[in-house]
Amino acid sequence: MKGFSREETRFSLCGLNCFLCSMHLGGYCPGCGGGAGNQSCALARCSLEHGGIRFCWECPEYPCSRYEGFDDEDSFVPHRNRQQDIAQAWELGLETYLAQLEEKREILDELLAHYNDGRRKTFFNRAVYLLPLEDLRGVRAALDRQSAQGEQEIKARALAAVQLLQEAADRRGLSLKSKKKPKKG
Repeated sequence: MKGFSREETRFSLCGLNCFLCSMHLGGYCPGCGGGAGNQSCALARCSLEHGGIRFCWECPEYPCSRYEGFDDEDSFVPHRNRQQDIAQAWELGLETYLAQLEEKREILDELLAHYNDGRRKTFFNRAVYLLPLEDLRGVRAALDRQSAQGEQEIKARALAAVQLLQEAADRRGLSLKSKKKPKKG
């Protein structure tokens, strides 16, 4: 969008954790205002109309009607928790939130490098996006203990990682499955 750019591309103005997004990881999107990205974004246009605010929570009209049903029924994981993520970033402070986001990205990179059997990228991405950092730290520690016991083939390592992440999600009552959009009509 002409005239729209951002210094912070790890976390979008509407609450997307761009730094963990599979589209960003795959190089398909540079993040909110980081280049080509989503140039038709209504929220970017709204930001410009409101003086170029950096994050929606800075707007005196937030939360506005654009956020009604914002996170409902979307299969794309980064869209599931935008309001929750905005609230957390505002509550913790942006720098603390971004530091946690960086740590989550390190864990995701580690899972993809050492535990991905070629079939787990989406699962690992979803798990890291949705699970709290303390749960991910626990999974990482358990995987480190398991790997210290000896070499495992990639398939066994992948299954161990999936099992630990799924158990953490189950304890939280979180679904790591894709949501399907309801059919129209």
